[in-house]
Amino acid sequence: MMSANYISTLMLSSSLRYSITNNQSALSKASKEATTGRFADVGLELGTLTGSDAGLRADMNFADQLVDTNELVAGRLDVTQNRITQLTTTAQDFLKSLIASRNVNNGARIILPSASANLQDLIGALNQSYNGSYLFGGLNTQNAPITNYVSGSANKNQVDADFLAAPPAGFGFSQSSPSVSSITPAQMQTFLNTTFDAEFTGTNWTNWSSATNQPLQSRISTTEIVDSSVSANQPGFQKLAEAYTMMSDLGNTNLSQATFQVVVDKAISLVGGAIDDLAVLGGTVGSVQQRITAATDKLKIQHDILNNQIVKLEQVDPTEASVRVNALQTQIQTALALTSQLQKISLINYL
Repeated sequence: MMSANYISTLMLSSSLRYSITNNQSALSKASKEATTGRFADVGLELGTLTGSDAGLRADMNFADQLVDTNELVAGRLDVTQNRITQLTTTAQDFLKSLIASRNVNNGARIILPSASANLQDLIGALNQSYNGSYLFGGLNTQNAPITNYVSGSANKNQVDADFLAAPPAGFGFSQSSPSVSSITPAQMQTFLNTTFDAEFTGTNWTNWSSATNQPLQSRISTTEIVDSSVSANQPGFQKLAEAYTMMSDLGNTNLSQATFQVVVDKAISLVGGAIDDLAVLGGTVGSVQQRITAATDKLKIQHDILNNQIVKLEQVDPTEASVRVNALQTQIQTALALTSQLQKISLINYL
């Protein structure tokens, strides 16, 4: 028994439309692969190797994130190191001025302007911000760590109160009083080594600083975490604040020469110690900077290794993909042409 297969223009048109749709989808995939050089659907192509590919990409992304973080940390430490260098240079110049003014008439008047300016520079340097965060605040990066030394501020009020306190803690009058000239070298020595010293250490330092002792920490590699900031509570900064304050706000211009020399000698000791402290601090920061540079270089090498492994898994032959693109374009064009011809066929033409 014979059977007849019916062929109609509708059937042919439907078949061609289906072919065009499939080929367009395949063309999109082939075009993407020819352009990117990797599988359009990595999971579909790799199958059981997809997990390995995802793991490699996660490791590479983590390495890239660490590189980006290291760049931010390096920038922050660069500014920090510059401020430490700046403060060291200023302190060295001030030390020379102290030595030169010790035995000079009106030495207090000569040193006063630079002492006042240096104190404001110190406060400004320690209140430096970078990328919206205060560099010297420790963990407290949202607030300026050092209080400005101005009338009515906590640090200024405390120094005034200490000076005004009854002997032997203070002198019983203000820094601007004519009685300042009656302060003996021994009285000044005791005041500086006890009451005044205490304002720049321990809990009393909170009148000056809101910084935390604990600095920020940052992960710079998969195995390394470093201190990535410097606290304003470092001894070198405290010593400079004390020296600049004593040379600018203890009524030095009215002191006797002998008493003034006591203040200068104390300041010389403090500034010299601060310079040594800042040298150590700068070296510590420099060491961290070197570790960050080395870690970043290793991370970039790791990125390249991981990327090469990913490429080997995901890459396609660009020549083969281009051939597929051309073949599919030809098939689609042919199908479109046939569809156009079929649409022109009508039974009316044969009646």
